[in-house]
Amino acid sequence: MDIKWRFPEKIISCNSLNQKLGDANLRIFDCSTFLDYTDDHPSKPYDVKSCLPNYEKVHIPTAAYLDLQKDLSDNNSPYGMTLPKLELLAQSFKKLGIGSPHHIVLYSSNGMQWATRIWAMLAAVGYQSVSVLDGGLDEWCRLGFAIESGINQFDPAEFDTLIDTGFFIKKENVLSALGRKDCVLLNSLTTDIFKGESRRYGRPGRIPGSINIPFHALLDASRGTLKSPGEIVSILNDAGIKSNNRIINYCGGGIAATLTAFVLYQLGFDHLEIYDNSMSEWAMDTTLPIETDV
Repeated sequence: MDIKWRFPEKIISCNSLNQKLGDANLRIFDCSTFLDYTDDHPSKPYDVKSCLPNYEKVHIPTAAYLDLQKDLSDNNSPYGMTLPKLELLAQSFKKLGIGSPHHIVLYSSNGMQWATRIWAMLAAVGYQSVSVLDGGLDEWCRLGFAIESGINQFDPAEFDTLIDTGFFIKKENVLSALGRKDCVLLNSLTTDIFKGESRRYGRPGRIPGSINIPFHALLDASRGTLKSPGEIVSILNDAGIKSNNRIINYCGGGIAATLTAFVLYQLGFDHLEIYDNSMSEWAMDTTLPIETDV
């Protein structure tokens, strides 16, 4: 059976985007963010750093930059990149130029998960005219398409905010789902972290009962583009995941999990949630259960 994406228009290839450059209704955003693991912080796994300097040197023509931590996160949170109140988030997106009649294309330079994080945030506030660039800036450059330097900004735009309070969830929601047979806790982190061989997030391990599909397993290793729908369905089948399952996606800080959620959404899964602070919060709260393989 030939399996196809449910919403193919929400995944745009570099070739297609190159043909659309110059369209007045197109607005492109670089969503890249850098995680600095070099400092040993007992209370947080990494420092979140802007990729604005990198964007200023190289980006897709006409693209503006979205600063996830500075402009689109709750900076009063003890965790990096925490989702702000959705009403405030919608206003921030509008100020940055997201709104009607514009079709928004999101890309990143260091993994598609940064673009899918913004896609998920826009879904939570109701803006639907959004596509993710398959393979991001690396694939764009590999194909030899034009790049530019400098900084672009868009005029503010408007859209009708439609808040979805059920897409991003909190630890209380996760805790209440433990042990439910209809619910899959899907961990998108690397296998070593899932098994408990790494202490990156404090207490090693995972939320009890979780299964693991590392987010990079959904991508072509050489190009960073999405694997085919059929290949990904095989991965999900091997993991025992069914389309009628309620799936709570989580990772370290709610970023990689959005790539998994995006792919599941594209494959027709309707019961999807993302645990926003993920293991950055769960592992540091000693009142919450955790399990390991070691």
